[in-house]
Amino acid sequence: MLGRHRFKQRQPLEERLEEAKCLREEAKALPPGGERNQKLRKAREDEAAAHITEWLHLPG
Repeated sequence: MLGRHRFKQRQPLEERLEEAKCLREEAKALPPGGERNQKLRKAREDEAAAHITEWLHLPG
């Protein structure tokens, strides 16, 4: 029997959104390229995870 993979969030919702904001600001200061793309990708991942977490905690 295969079990579910469960992940425990290491950061609260507010921290993930704040980190995403900081990463976007840092990316603005960088020239186009790998490091900038990496920061923007991480920001999108943090925002998506925060929104999913928020959605999962809604009542009903």
